[in-house]
Amino acid sequence: MDESVVASFWGPVTSTTELCEANYTHSSYIAEFYNTISNVPCILLALIGLINAVRQGFEKRFSALHLFNMILAIGSMLFHATLQLVLQQSDETPMVWEILLYVYVLYSPDWHYRSTMPTFLVLYGASFGALHFFFRFGFMFKLHYIGLSLLCLPRMYKYYIQTKDHAAKRIAKLYVATILLASVFWVVDRAFCKKMNGWYINPQGHAWWHVLMGFNSYFANTFLMFCRAQQLGWDPRIERMFGFLPYVKIRKPDKKD
Repeated sequence: MDESVVASFWGPVTSTTELCEANYTHSSYIAEFYNTISNVPCILLALIGLINAVRQGFEKRFSALHLFNMILAIGSMLFHATLQLVLQQSDETPMVWEILLYVYVLYSPDWHYRSTMPTFLVLYGASFGALHFFFRFGFMFKLHYIGLSLLCLPRMYKYYIQTKDHAAKRIAKLYVATILLASVFWVVDRAFCKKMNGWYINPQGHAWWHVLMGFNSYFANTFLMFCRAQQLGWDPRIERMFGFLPYVKIRKPDKKD
């Protein structure tokens, strides 16, 4: 948000949103350094989740979830590195597509008309992408995203109360904790930006939002994979990678001859 310390490779800022971080202080190629590199953990977590989903033969929807988490993080990196309007939309539009995919994963098991839901969600996502490209929603984009996110909460709560496994319930609680803490960082970064710019060290609230939301998506995906494995009778259990990162391990029943 301050005047550039280093000459900008990408030219003047054209995005409609800038966060509380001075521009081009570390490199002429990266506008917001910390907001850019803070997406790296999101990509790594999504990659770990994708490998686990593919290796154990989960349904393709879960591979798609992890891939969308990765695409969203890459889009966010490109936007924060350049602060160009067209790349701002590469950050925002995938956010909506990702939430639509969560809606499908959450509601599809009980949806009787199997083909109607994915068809509607694909058309809805494509329509939003086109409209957002031409009309560049601002405040309405945020309201729209919050509304779609709230649509997921009742179903997540239903899965939580139906799940008896304590380890899986802890992952659901981590999902809630990370989104609440990330929201605090986001609000503080937006509300107290001028004051924080006067501090010797900027706490980089938006960068912490990225990191925490990366874990939030990973926890959401892991919990949903566990619930789906239970529905399919795959005997899931929660294991720990590196001693702390939870993941789902399943044991599919033997196929009868």
